[in-house]
Amino acid sequence: MKKTIRQHSATILLAGLFISCMQTAGAQSGAIEVLDSASLESQLEYIHGNTRVYNNYRAIREDVFLKIKGNVTDSLNEEKLQVAQLNSRLTERNFQIETLNTELARTKNEKDEAIRNKDSLSIFGIKMNKALYSSVMWLIILGLAALAIIMVVLFKRSYSVTSQVKNELNTTLEEFGQYRKSSREKYEKLVVSHHGEIMRLKNS
Repeated sequence: MKKTIRQHSATILLAGLFISCMQTAGAQSGAIEVLDSASLESQLEYIHGNTRVYNNYRAIREDVFLKIKGNVTDSLNEEKLQVAQLNSRLTERNFQIETLNTELARTKNEKDEAIRNKDSLSIFGIKMNKALYSSVMWLIILGLAALAIIMVVLFKRSYSVTSQVKNELNTTLEEFGQYRKSSREKYEKLVVSHHGEIMRLKNS
């Protein structure tokens, strides 16, 4: 009786294992389709949910393992290719940024030079700021104005002195003419008087 019970128990156990294996085989057969279309994360989740663990080992068919290994390898290669492409694009962008920075620096220098040229003027071949140029020009103008005023004052003074000297000279000439006239009259009178005296002496 006990032997019969053991035989039935063994039969039921084997039947359960067979059914379990059939379910696993069926699940792994459906896995091929999932591995061909789903994402890598979905593939791993499918394998994890449709395979069993025996003594800390997960039972997975060789073709399924090779398929998912190939998918992982393809995904890694694709990611490497994308990384290489991104690095290439990054290098290109860095070169473009460096070129733009160089162009920006050149443009800034040209702008600064244009501003300096706009805000500066040349005097006697020397470039100077407009404010300094304006100050120098005003200083020159004020200096010339002061010189002109001094020249006018000196001219008026010289003209006044000249007029005074001229008047004094005219007065002196006039006085000299009167003196000369009076001297001549006195000389003539003296000559006449002398002649008269000689004639008087002769007659006497």
